[in-house]
Amino acid sequence: MTFIINVSSDAPICYNHGMEKVETAVALCAVGAEKAVSNELRKMGLKVDDSLYGRVRFKANTAGLYQALIGLRAADRVLLELAFFKATDFDALFEGTGAAAWERIVPKGLGLKVVKVRSNRSQLKAETSIQSIVHKAAAQRLCGKFKINRLPEDGKSAEVRVYIEKDMVSLLVDLSGEPLFKRGYRSEGGTAPLRETTAASMLLLSGWKRKFPLYDPFCGSGTILIEAAMYAWDMAPGLGRRFAIENLLIADSKIEQAARENARGKIDLTRLVRIAGSDEDARSVSIAASNAARLRDIAEGKSPQRGIRSSDGKTPFIDLKALPMSETRASFPDEGFLVTNPPYGKRLGDQAQAEQIYREMGSLGQRFPGWKLALITDHSGFESFYGKKADTCREMSNGAIPSYFYQYELL
Repeated sequence: MTFIINVSSDAPICYNHGMEKVETAVALCAVGAEKAVSNELRKMGLKVDDSLYGRVRFKANTAGLYQALIGLRAADRVLLELAFFKATDFDALFEGTGAAAWERIVPKGLGLKVVKVRSNRSQLKAETSIQSIVHKAAAQRLCGKFKINRLPEDGKSAEVRVYIEKDMVSLLVDLSGEPLFKRGYRSEGGTAPLRETTAASMLLLSGWKRKFPLYDPFCGSGTILIEAAMYAWDMAPGLGRRFAIENLLIADSKIEQAARENARGKIDLTRLVRIAGSDEDARSVSIAASNAARLRDIAEGKSPQRGIRSSDGKTPFIDLKALPMSETRASFPDEGFLVTNPPYGKRLGDQAQAEQIYREMGSLGQRFPGWKLALITDHSGFESFYGKKADTCREMSNGAIPSYFYQYELL
């Protein structure tokens, strides 16, 4: 079934399937991670409509929205799609925006900000003008409904994003607040840390499962290893944080509590996880151990301690060592997965040094025979330095850095 919002009416943008209210939502993710997010949503039992350029549109009732916010590993944000309409000029944009039922989502006393605009292959291109017109039309609608002269400008605000693709406008209200990659376990990231949602996307796309050993020879602050432990325990990444949905009219504390209790009930810290990693920088290893300890705190329902803990790098569930990549060895007798984020030239400022590391990575096959390799780098020529063509390669952004995700089925 196709769901199209009729913005010429004041009808709410939800659909009743029996007694169940269903919303249209959008999960934002790294470009290249759409498949991982779509698979996650389907496993949650949610209907995926389509995906495009770092956005996955899906259907969910209120419980499903909380499930997505708490449980998605590879998504950066979850947004509610308030309206979807065609606009080829600013008059149509103003009318379409003003026809959307903002008062169904935004309560009286909450401000409103248009924080991001993206326009692609559309007649409306001036992003600053789009931002201004959407805010003006939405504010006019809300002021009229609330019988006030102006919206609050201080304090909390509903944050709105506008995406225009082929003249079709999508008005999105943020349900996340801080981006979803902020899990709560990382107080320090070390040098050029990998975004948590990117690490989770790599794990999900690599095909790694908890029955296989996992090793990261460039573990840095431990993001890939910690995301793997969270996945192996069935621990929802959003358990240790709050969301912006609580400021909106669609918030439901009872449904949220039930969703959190359901997610917490799935955690199994007794599972055997064979996860290990190393880094030549001893301080990074200490940071990784401290981040891992904070994850354990969150999993046990405790408030995580801040800062780098006094540690020799040991954790009860991840084997960490301060070692250069050239000295790494398989920590487990059976074959597994190497999933890693080797140093980027752009991230660390030395392209030649990064390329030398890629050459040295060619020896990994001797020390990890039969293992699979998955890695992310900004270098499009990685294969020529590594010395072997990847089985698959896809573009995947890591934050603002366009990167490439290489997969080798056999080292």
